[in-house]
Amino acid sequence: MCSRQSVYGMKHTTDVCFEGNRFYNEDCIEGCRRHIPDGSVDLIITDPPYGIGGDKLHKHYNRDESYVVDGYIEVPAKVYGKFSRDWIAEAERILRPGGQIYVVSGYTNLHHILNALHETKLREVNHIIWKYNFGVYTKTKYVSSHYHILYWAKPGGKRTFNTGCRFGLQEQDESEGSLNYQDREDVWVINREYKPGVEKNKNELPTTLLTKMIQYSSNEGDTVCDLFLGGFSTAKVTIGLGRNAVGFEVSKKIFDKKIKEMKSLKPGYLLTMLRKPERDVNVNAGKRWTQEERSTATAEYESLINTGMSRKATIGTLSKKFQRGRFGLAGVLRGA
Repeated sequence: MCSRQSVYGMKHTTDVCFEGNRFYNEDCIEGCRRHIPDGSVDLIITDPPYGIGGDKLHKHYNRDESYVVDGYIEVPAKVYGKFSRDWIAEAERILRPGGQIYVVSGYTNLHHILNALHETKLREVNHIIWKYNFGVYTKTKYVSSHYHILYWAKPGGKRTFNTGCRFGLQEQDESEGSLNYQDREDVWVINREYKPGVEKNKNELPTTLLTKMIQYSSNEGDTVCDLFLGGFSTAKVTIGLGRNAVGFEVSKKIFDKKIKEMKSLKPGYLLTMLRKPERDVNVNAGKRWTQEERSTATAEYESLINTGMSRKATIGTLSKKFQRGRFGLAGVLRGA
């Protein structure tokens, strides 16, 4: 383990590193420029400050923050646009070609973040909606109960996306719906984690949410960065899933409080808790169809349908016969 303190101008900096993980108690924009080489990060998952007076929200929404760690530092609304451009420019620089970024954002300053992303060479992959429980109650407008997750990637290299990491391509629910398809839809219903009587950060992302992003978009041994560590939730899950964490937290109070917890984590401690997807038994899944196979499948499909068999049952029967996935088979039949 290494720990060092230094002073840049009037700024106090503490760096802590252990077992391949690096954490910096400083502003992420200047910190990235000092510490993170070009193209050295595989994945960024980050939840930037609200920019809506997050340090005073409890006064408006009657929140009990007696167990919230003190030290949250807000970004003034008047500088949020420049702030977003600056940190996103650094995110683009440190990502490897093919590297990816997930930005969690509310709607108030979403336009600033989107504008900043569009000023880079990063490319949009998905705009995900995270629906959570217990939104902010209102009487004169609709209840706000979701966040935006902007999923973008850096061009020039292979993007990691582990399609079958959580559910096998042929796994189905009780209604024979594809579990893999459902898990990869771009609306995620994931509850927040409430910890009554337990010390916590002002806004911690749920372990379930973070696990999903990290599983799909990185591999063991990859480097995952959080530019706004806060309660270190992203870093905890990153280490728990056998990846290397790097990140920044500008608040000294929060950094000093949370870094003690990080040192006690066992790398990979979450891996044994992950759901194991069923292996795809269709040995021909993903292989190119020959014209003969297409013609045979189409003819047999029409023959079975003419016997009165339903479309769903017919595709299921042919899927087993041809050792092909249902979606791939359905696509071939549509194009016939």
